[in-house]
Amino acid sequence: MKRELRFDYIFGDEYRPVFVNGAHGGVSPRGEMVINFYHERPPLPDSVTHELSPDGTIGREVQPDPASVATTMVRSVDAGIIMSYENARNFHLWLGERLREMEALEKARVAFAADRQKAGEGTTH
Repeated sequence: MKRELRFDYIFGDEYRPVFVNGAHGGVSPRGEMVINFYHERPPLPDSVTHELSPDGTIGREVQPDPASVATTMVRSVDAGIIMSYENARNFHLWLGERLREMEALEKARVAFAADRQKAGEGTTH
């Protein structure tokens, strides 16, 4: 009989999926991989001032506070991971496999869209 081992996944109370569009990190002094994931976006101002039109309606925005909000980006760091060299290599292999799956799906999606376009499907008038 073939030996098997089953893993059950238990999600902690604090578990929550987080959208990220970037990462920053490196190797710690102890030789561990440190990756901090962030979501990059324009900042929200503390306040904005608008002109008031003669009829009392809100007009154009005069200036945000602080004024630097127009030339600033925010990287909100909500999650980070620390892993050993061995775990980082295993994660690299796992991520490579997922990327190959995504690439195959993308190729199929592009081919399907091209076939539909050749057949004239999906055209709206």
